[in-house]
Amino acid sequence: MYSKKRLSIIFLIITTIGISFGGLIIRNLNSSDAWQVAFYRGLGFIASFTIILIFRYRKYFFNSIVRTSWWGLFGGLFLMLANILFIHSMTITSIGNSLFTVSSIPFITSALAFFILKEKIEIKTLILMIFAFIGISIMFKSSIDSDDYNGNILAFGCALSFSIFILIIRNFRNIDMMPSSLIGGIFIVIVSFIFKEGNIFTSFHDILYCILWGAILNGFMNIAFIFSTKHLHASEVSFFMLLEFSLGPFWVWFFLNELIRFQTLIGGILVMSSVTLFTIFQINRSKIKIKLN
Repeated sequence: MYSKKRLSIIFLIITTIGISFGGLIIRNLNSSDAWQVAFYRGLGFIASFTIILIFRYRKYFFNSIVRTSWWGLFGGLFLMLANILFIHSMTITSIGNSLFTVSSIPFITSALAFFILKEKIEIKTLILMIFAFIGISIMFKSSIDSDDYNGNILAFGCALSFSIFILIIRNFRNIDMMPSSLIGGIFIVIVSFIFKEGNIFTSFHDILYCILWGAILNGFMNIAFIFSTKHLHASEVSFFMLLEFSLGPFWVWFFLNELIRFQTLIGGILVMSSVTLFTIFQINRSKIKIKLN
Protein backbone atom coordinates (compact mmCIF):
# COMPACT_ATOMS: atom_id res chain seq x y z
CA MET A 1 0.00 0.00 0.00
CA TYR A 2 2.83 2.36 0.86
CA SER A 3 4.59 1.66 -2.46
CA LYS A 4 1.39 2.40 -4.39
CA LYS A 5 0.92 5.63 -2.48
CA ARG A 6 4.51 6.65 -3.21
CA LEU A 7 4.03 5.75 -6.88
CA SER A 8 0.82 7.82 -6.95
CA ILE A 9 2.67 10.86 -5.60
CA ILE A 10 5.51 10.51 -8.12
CA PHE A 11 3.05 9.93 -10.99
CA LEU A 12 0.95 12.92 -9.96
CA ILE A 13 3.95 15.27 -9.61
CA ILE A 14 5.34 14.32 -13.04
CA THR A 15 2.01 14.72 -14.84
CA THR A 16 1.14 17.97 -13.03
CA ILE A 17 4.49 19.44 -14.04
CA GLY A 18 3.69 18.31 -17.59
CA ILE A 19 0.26 19.95 -17.68
CA SER A 20 1.77 23.18 -16.33
CA PHE A 21 3.37 23.67 -19.77
CA GLY A 22 -0.09 24.43 -21.22
CA GLY A 23 0.48 28.19 -21.02
CA LEU A 24 3.85 27.84 -22.74
CA ILE A 25 2.23 25.79 -25.50
CA ILE A 26 -0.46 28.38 -26.17
CA ARG A 27 2.19 31.13 -26.33
CA ASN A 28 4.16 29.13 -28.94
CA LEU A 29 1.26 28.75 -31.39
CA ASN A 30 1.71 30.56 -34.68
CA SER A 31 -1.70 31.66 -35.93
CA SER A 32 -4.52 29.75 -34.21
CA ASP A 33 -7.22 31.62 -32.33
CA ALA A 34 -8.86 30.40 -29.11
CA TRP A 35 -11.65 28.49 -30.89
CA GLN A 36 -9.19 26.59 -33.08
CA VAL A 37 -7.05 25.79 -30.04
CA ALA A 38 -10.12 24.52 -28.17
CA PHE A 39 -11.19 22.42 -31.17
CA TYR A 40 -7.94 20.53 -31.67
CA ARG A 41 -7.16 20.30 -27.97
CA GLY A 42 -10.66 18.83 -27.56
CA LEU A 43 -10.02 16.29 -30.33
CA GLY A 44 -6.84 15.18 -28.60
CA PHE A 45 -8.63 14.88 -25.29
CA ILE A 46 -11.49 12.86 -26.82
CA ALA A 47 -9.02 10.41 -28.37
CA SER A 48 -7.03 9.84 -25.18
CA PHE A 49 -10.00 9.78 -22.81
CA THR A 50 -11.90 7.35 -25.05
CA ILE A 51 -8.94 4.97 -24.76
CA ILE A 52 -8.93 5.46 -20.98
CA LEU A 53 -12.65 4.70 -20.68
CA ILE A 54 -12.50 1.69 -23.00
CA PHE A 55 -9.60 0.32 -20.96
CA ARG A 56 -11.55 0.94 -17.75
CA TYR A 57 -15.02 -0.26 -18.79
CA ARG A 58 -14.23 -2.50 -21.80
CA LYS A 59 -17.49 -3.86 -23.25
CA TYR A 60 -19.53 -1.63 -20.89
CA PHE A 61 -18.05 1.53 -22.42
CA PHE A 62 -21.30 2.83 -23.96
CA ASN A 63 -23.34 1.73 -20.96
CA SER A 64 -21.07 3.78 -18.68
CA ILE A 65 -21.91 6.90 -20.69
CA VAL A 66 -25.65 6.21 -20.70
CA ARG A 67 -25.67 5.63 -16.92
CA THR A 68 -24.59 9.22 -16.28
CA SER A 69 -28.04 10.28 -17.63
CA TRP A 70 -28.93 13.98 -17.89
CA TRP A 71 -26.53 14.91 -15.10
CA GLY A 72 -23.65 13.57 -17.17
CA LEU A 73 -24.72 15.95 -19.95
CA PHE A 74 -24.98 18.87 -17.51
CA GLY A 75 -21.56 18.01 -16.07
CA GLY A 76 -20.08 17.81 -19.56
CA LEU A 77 -21.67 21.15 -20.43
CA PHE A 78 -20.02 22.94 -17.50
CA LEU A 79 -16.70 21.17 -18.13
CA MET A 80 -16.88 22.37 -21.73
CA LEU A 81 -17.60 25.91 -20.58
CA ALA A 82 -14.69 25.81 -18.12
CA ASN A 83 -12.21 24.65 -20.77
CA ILE A 84 -13.31 27.14 -23.42
CA LEU A 85 -13.24 30.07 -20.98
CA PHE A 86 -9.82 28.96 -19.74
CA ILE A 87 -8.32 28.92 -23.24
CA HIS A 88 -9.90 32.25 -24.16
CA SER A 89 -8.61 33.76 -20.92
CA MET A 90 -5.02 32.73 -21.61
CA THR A 91 -5.15 34.21 -25.12
CA ILE A 92 -6.14 37.70 -23.95
CA THR A 93 -4.33 38.09 -20.63
CA SER A 94 -1.17 36.86 -18.94
CA ILE A 95 -0.77 33.21 -17.98
CA GLY A 96 -0.26 34.35 -14.37
CA ASN A 97 -3.58 36.21 -14.33
CA SER A 98 -5.43 33.19 -15.67
CA LEU A 99 -3.86 30.49 -13.50
CA PHE A 100 -3.83 32.45 -10.24
CA THR A 101 -7.55 33.23 -10.69
CA VAL A 102 -8.43 29.64 -11.63
CA SER A 103 -6.57 28.37 -8.55
CA SER A 104 -9.47 29.71 -6.45
CA ILE A 105 -11.57 26.69 -7.50
CA PRO A 106 -11.47 24.98 -4.04
CA PHE A 107 -12.98 28.05 -2.37
CA ILE A 108 -15.60 28.67 -5.04
CA THR A 109 -16.57 25.00 -4.74
CA SER A 110 -16.87 25.31 -0.95
CA ALA A 111 -19.00 28.45 -1.25
CA LEU A 112 -21.35 26.83 -3.80
CA ALA A 113 -21.56 23.67 -1.69
CA PHE A 114 -22.60 25.81 1.29
CA PHE A 115 -25.49 27.43 -0.62
CA ILE A 116 -26.55 24.52 -2.83
CA LEU A 117 -25.67 21.34 -0.94
CA LYS A 118 -25.97 22.94 2.52
CA GLU A 119 -22.46 21.80 3.45
CA LYS A 120 -20.95 23.55 6.46
CA ILE A 121 -17.93 25.84 6.12
CA GLU A 122 -15.41 25.87 8.97
CA ILE A 123 -14.31 29.23 10.36
CA LYS A 124 -10.70 28.77 9.23
CA THR A 125 -11.91 27.85 5.73
CA LEU A 126 -14.06 30.98 5.67
CA ILE A 127 -11.07 33.14 6.71
CA LEU A 128 -8.90 31.60 3.98
CA MET A 129 -11.70 32.17 1.45
CA ILE A 130 -11.77 35.85 2.39
CA PHE A 131 -7.99 36.13 1.87
CA ALA A 132 -8.25 34.31 -1.46
CA PHE A 133 -10.96 36.62 -2.74
CA ILE A 134 -8.95 39.63 -1.56
CA GLY A 135 -6.16 38.27 -3.74
CA ILE A 136 -8.53 37.89 -6.69
CA SER A 137 -9.81 41.44 -6.11
CA ILE A 138 -6.25 42.77 -6.19
CA MET A 139 -5.66 41.00 -9.52
CA PHE A 140 -8.94 42.37 -10.91
CA LYS A 141 -7.98 45.88 -9.76
CA SER A 142 -4.64 45.54 -11.53
CA SER A 143 -6.38 44.33 -14.70
CA ILE A 144 -8.94 47.14 -14.64
CA ASP A 145 -6.16 49.73 -14.24
CA SER A 146 -4.43 48.34 -17.33
CA ASP A 147 -7.69 47.71 -19.26
CA ASP A 148 -6.96 43.97 -19.19
CA TYR A 149 -9.87 42.75 -17.07
CA ASN A 150 -11.69 40.58 -19.66
CA GLY A 151 -9.16 37.78 -19.23
CA ASN A 152 -9.68 37.76 -15.46
CA ILE A 153 -13.45 37.65 -15.89
CA LEU A 154 -13.14 34.67 -18.24
CA ALA A 155 -10.74 32.93 -15.82
CA PHE A 156 -13.17 33.46 -12.95
CA GLY A 157 -15.96 32.10 -15.17
CA CYS A 158 -13.76 29.05 -15.80
CA ALA A 159 -13.25 28.52 -12.06
CA LEU A 160 -17.00 28.92 -11.42
CA SER A 161 -17.93 26.48 -14.20
CA PHE A 162 -15.44 23.86 -13.05
CA SER A 163 -16.68 24.22 -9.47
CA ILE A 164 -20.22 23.48 -10.66
CA PHE A 165 -18.88 20.44 -12.51
CA ILE A 166 -17.29 19.24 -9.24
CA LEU A 167 -20.58 19.79 -7.36
CA ILE A 168 -22.49 17.70 -9.90
CA ILE A 169 -19.99 14.85 -9.45
CA ARG A 170 -20.12 15.14 -5.65
CA ASN A 171 -23.91 15.28 -5.55
CA PHE A 172 -24.22 12.06 -7.57
CA ARG A 173 -21.58 9.89 -5.95
CA ASN A 174 -23.77 6.82 -6.48
CA ILE A 175 -23.21 7.26 -10.25
CA ASP A 176 -19.83 6.91 -11.95
CA MET A 177 -19.62 10.36 -13.55
CA MET A 178 -16.20 9.87 -15.14
CA PRO A 179 -17.70 9.56 -18.67
CA SER A 180 -19.07 13.10 -18.31
CA SER A 181 -15.51 14.28 -18.98
CA LEU A 182 -15.68 12.63 -22.40
CA ILE A 183 -19.06 14.27 -22.99
CA GLY A 184 -17.44 17.60 -22.12
CA GLY A 185 -14.69 16.97 -24.69
CA ILE A 186 -17.30 16.23 -27.37
CA PHE A 187 -19.16 19.44 -26.48
CA ILE A 188 -15.90 21.42 -26.77
CA VAL A 189 -15.28 20.17 -30.31
CA ILE A 190 -18.89 20.77 -31.43
CA VAL A 191 -19.19 24.27 -29.94
CA SER A 192 -15.78 25.34 -31.25
CA PHE A 193 -16.66 24.11 -34.74
CA ILE A 194 -19.97 25.99 -34.68
CA PHE A 195 -18.47 29.28 -33.45
CA LYS A 196 -15.73 29.08 -36.09
CA GLU A 197 -18.39 28.27 -38.71
CA GLY A 198 -16.33 25.29 -39.80
CA ASN A 199 -13.19 27.37 -40.37
CA ILE A 200 -10.97 25.26 -38.13
CA PHE A 201 -8.04 24.98 -40.55
CA THR A 202 -4.69 26.19 -39.22
CA SER A 203 -1.01 25.33 -39.45
CA PHE A 204 0.18 21.75 -38.92
CA HIS A 205 2.50 23.08 -36.21
CA ASP A 206 -0.44 24.46 -34.20
CA ILE A 207 -2.62 21.39 -34.77
CA LEU A 208 0.15 19.11 -33.53
CA TYR A 209 0.78 21.22 -30.43
CA CYS A 210 -2.93 21.40 -29.54
CA ILE A 211 -3.57 17.70 -30.06
CA LEU A 212 -0.51 16.79 -27.99
CA TRP A 213 -1.72 19.20 -25.30
CA GLY A 214 -5.14 17.60 -25.21
CA ALA A 215 -4.16 13.97 -25.75
CA ILE A 216 -0.89 13.53 -23.91
CA LEU A 217 -0.81 16.23 -21.22
CA ASN A 218 -4.55 16.28 -20.40
CA GLY A 219 -4.94 12.56 -21.08
CA PHE A 220 -2.07 11.54 -18.81
CA MET A 221 -3.30 13.98 -16.19
CA ASN A 222 -6.63 12.16 -16.12
CA ILE A 223 -4.90 8.78 -15.88
CA ALA A 224 -2.79 10.11 -12.99
CA PHE A 225 -5.88 11.53 -11.30
CA ILE A 226 -7.79 8.24 -11.65
CA PHE A 227 -4.86 6.19 -10.34
CA SER A 228 -3.91 8.60 -7.55
CA THR A 229 -7.39 9.05 -6.11
CA LYS A 230 -7.42 5.32 -5.33
CA HIS A 231 -4.39 5.65 -3.06
CA LEU A 232 -4.42 9.32 -1.94
CA HIS A 233 -7.00 11.52 -0.26
CA ALA A 234 -8.70 14.12 -2.45
CA SER A 235 -7.06 16.92 -0.44
CA GLU A 236 -3.61 15.38 -1.05
CA VAL A 237 -4.31 15.19 -4.79
CA SER A 238 -5.37 18.85 -4.76
CA PHE A 239 -2.14 19.80 -2.99
CA PHE A 240 0.08 18.33 -5.71
CA MET A 241 -2.09 19.83 -8.46
CA LEU A 242 -1.17 23.28 -7.10
CA LEU A 243 2.07 22.77 -9.04
CA GLU A 244 0.23 23.57 -12.26
CA PHE A 245 -0.92 26.98 -11.02
CA SER A 246 2.48 27.95 -9.64
CA LEU A 247 4.71 26.55 -12.42
CA GLY A 248 2.57 27.74 -15.37
CA PRO A 249 3.46 31.45 -14.95
CA PHE A 250 7.09 30.50 -14.21
CA TRP A 251 7.56 28.66 -17.53
CA VAL A 252 6.33 31.58 -19.67
CA TRP A 253 8.53 33.96 -17.67
CA PHE A 254 11.60 31.72 -17.87
CA PHE A 255 11.32 30.80 -21.58
CA LEU A 256 9.45 33.78 -23.06
CA ASN A 257 10.11 36.55 -20.54
CA GLU A 258 6.37 37.15 -19.98
CA LEU A 259 6.38 39.35 -16.91
CA ILE A 260 3.82 39.31 -14.11
CA ARG A 261 2.58 42.66 -12.83
CA PHE A 262 3.43 43.34 -9.18
CA GLN A 263 -0.24 43.54 -8.12
CA THR A 264 -0.97 40.30 -9.95
CA LEU A 265 1.95 38.64 -8.15
CA ILE A 266 0.74 39.87 -4.74
CA GLY A 267 -2.83 38.74 -5.47
CA GLY A 268 -1.58 35.41 -6.80
CA ILE A 269 0.54 34.81 -3.70
CA LEU A 270 -2.51 35.49 -1.50
CA VAL A 271 -4.66 33.05 -3.47
CA MET A 272 -2.00 30.33 -3.69
CA SER A 273 -1.08 30.66 -0.01
CA SER A 274 -4.74 30.40 0.99
CA VAL A 275 -5.28 27.32 -1.19
CA THR A 276 -2.08 25.71 0.15
CA LEU A 277 -3.14 26.25 3.78
CA PHE A 278 -6.65 25.01 2.99
CA THR A 279 -5.22 21.82 1.46
CA ILE A 280 -2.88 21.26 4.41
CA PHE A 281 -5.83 21.64 6.83
CA GLN A 282 -7.81 19.09 4.79
CA ILE A 283 -4.89 16.62 4.80
CA ASN A 284 -4.48 16.95 8.58
CA ARG A 285 -8.22 16.50 9.11
CA SER A 286 -8.17 13.34 6.98
CA LYS A 287 -5.29 11.92 9.04
CA ILE A 288 -7.17 12.65 12.29
CA LYS A 289 -10.26 10.85 10.96
CA ILE A 290 -8.15 7.82 10.00
CA LYS A 291 -6.63 7.68 13.49
CA LEU A 292 -10.07 7.93 15.13
CA ASN A 293 -11.40 5.11 12.97
